[in-house]
Amino acid sequence: MAVSGAAESPRLNRLVQYVVVRSDLVHKLSWPLGAVVAQGCHAAMAAIHLHYTDGDTQRYLAELDDMHKVVLGAPDEAALSALSETLTQAGVAHKLWIEQPENTPTCLALKPYPKERVQPLLCKFKLLK
Repeated sequence: MAVSGAAESPRLNRLVQYVVVRSDLVHKLSWPLGAVVAQGCHAAMAAIHLHYTDGDTQRYLAELDDMHKVVLGAPDEAALSALSETLTQAGVAHKLWIEQPENTPTCLALKPYPKERVQPLLCKFKLLK
């Protein structure tokens, strides 16, 4: 049993980078899917860059072939902004990506965290469709 427990323990502390994208950009505002994906990429890279020296970020990057991201959908700008405020109040490091020159918040990405640390703050958001 010790072997089984050892194999499962990394999953308990699995690092996850959450990306939350405004789903209305595609479904209501008719942005091209590729443009929306690029927004998520920008936010994810920015969050990694801003927190590059963080221990969890370094561990996440060291496990290059086992990176885990979860992409969630926020229904609109108000929900995305409210989430950013909630994360800030909870002390959760993230980057709210604001597309320029339009000055439009499009998505946000958290730095890598153990899933159990941040998932409760994101549970009202569903996987992006």
